[in-house]
Amino acid sequence: MGIVTRFAPSPTGYLHIGGARTALFNWLYARANGGKFLLRIEDTDRERSTDEATRAIFESMRWLGLDWDGEANSQFARRDRHAEVAHILLNTNHAYKCYATKEEIDAFRASPEGKYSSFQSPWRDAGPATTPDAPFVIRLKAPREGILSIDDAVQGKVTWKNAEFDDMILLRSDGTPTYTLAVIVDDHDMGVNTIIRGDEHLINAGRQSLIYNALGWDIPTFAHIPLIYGDDGKKLSKRHGATGAQEFREMGYLAEAMRNYLARLGWSHGDDELFTTEQAIEWFDLKGVNKAPSRFDFKKLDNVSKYHIENVSDDVLIAGLQDYIGSQDREPLTDGELVKLKAVLPIVRERSKKLPDLLDKSRFVLGARPFAPDENEAKHLISVSNGILKRLTPLLANVTTWTKEELETLFRDFAETEGVGLGKIAQPMKVVLSGTTKSPSTFDMMVAIGKDETLARINDAAAKM
Repeated sequence: MGIVTRFAPSPTGYLHIGGARTALFNWLYARANGGKFLLRIEDTDRERSTDEATRAIFESMRWLGLDWDGEANSQFARRDRHAEVAHILLNTNHAYKCYATKEEIDAFRASPEGKYSSFQSPWRDAGPATTPDAPFVIRLKAPREGILSIDDAVQGKVTWKNAEFDDMILLRSDGTPTYTLAVIVDDHDMGVNTIIRGDEHLINAGRQSLIYNALGWDIPTFAHIPLIYGDDGKKLSKRHGATGAQEFREMGYLAEAMRNYLARLGWSHGDDELFTTEQAIEWFDLKGVNKAPSRFDFKKLDNVSKYHIENVSDDVLIAGLQDYIGSQDREPLTDGELVKLKAVLPIVRERSKKLPDLLDKSRFVLGARPFAPDENEAKHLISVSNGILKRLTPLLANVTTWTKEELETLFRDFAETEGVGLGKIAQPMKVVLSGTTKSPSTFDMMVAIGKDETLARINDAAAKM
């Protein structure tokens, strides 16, 4: 069998960026090895699981481009199968019925012995004749002697004493399975043979290995990846800014950029920082995953985003823009607007860190004339009011070769004649043409909109003086 990985989020909230990276690593590893990447919704917590959260997970996964093989599975829908396996363990003497009450267990935990040892149920070796007619749970009969080891693909060899583990509950008194049992049964039945997840789950690998051994099932390869911290070295949370995948989408990051950045959080391929998804698939392996925690850095993310905005294909960029606009509950760009936008992509891509930057720079072709600058931008038109526009307009009207080079030469000569720096003319002209200085170069815009439109916009501005 080839590589089979899975991502198994709980639908109790949004897709955290740490979960998104876990999904990405599983997806990359499966795709790199020609395997399968499966999605399972672990919705056994019925009180907290919601359909809305499930839909949000699907939407975030699709936005990130992490397609899964087959249908997404519901863990809750398989609860009968989980219970079946618990009874198999019971019937093979690898599990037992425990009638200990909550009060008895709490008393043990509070005792001196309970503070330093695993729970010892008095029902572990009880005979059938002594069992009461009362509610019970089914517990794993874990070995008490020896050690348990796993060879983690990231953490290396990890060893525990068997005596450290409780006899875990497999089936609750109401007949519902615990997460620990359900995840093992689902992974086995789905053929999952490689489990990549956060290293906070490392202890679970030990617990789950006990159940795998009791069932005689092959233990999958475990790979526990480091956590993501904020720039202050603490676990990533709301205080560090956005933490949900959807938030990054709404902030205007390209999915390509997020895949690149998240891949580098805890994994490396030599010194490569900027790469395509195709390259990540080609290069990804578990040997490149680091043990040390990673730090989320928005400045680095912005640099990665800038690289991808400048380098992805026009079609990918346009699709990303339309998706971003949709995330803002705005109407998509019309066919006519798309034609205009595609024509100016070469000049608005440059130095755009996020999609909103690109849209702002495209205002000069997407916005409606006349452009009304805000109060801060209007200050650049003070110099224009002193007759510069009036004297410049006839010179522009006489230009026969409307090229960037010709226009730049004309502006430089005009500035020299006026005895001012080029910026004193070019910056106000930016505001005239687009309503803002956050736009492409003056000459790029003039060429893009053409001679007639340039003169019309100058006339609009002059009429307000």
